[in-house]
Amino acid sequence: MKKITALFLTMILALTVTGCNRTMNSVIQNEPNITGVVKQTSNDSILIVSDNMEYSVSLDVELKDSMTNFSVGDEVVVYYDGMVAESYPMQINKVYAITLKTPA
Repeated sequence: MKKITALFLTMILALTVTGCNRTMNSVIQNEPNITGVVKQTSNDSILIVSDNMEYSVSLDVELKDSMTNFSVGDEVVVYYDGMVAESYPMQINKVYAITLKTPA
């Protein structure tokens, strides 16, 4: 009985870990995104402007193959969890990936 329980728990854990792995293609196809122009950069975030609104975007991205080095004037696409903290500037903290749309 213990072997069956252990096997069952192992299978659930394997499915859970596999389900959590995101790829760049799945993020681009399935996650909310916002496009904006980089106005300011720092070590841990970028400030982008989109539709006359400013967003502070965390550079602590989930996908490590995502870009995190930007220049002022770059047009970027930010893929995130859909949650935006309503502050000034707006804040996007859970970022899956950031891609460069148009370089400065």
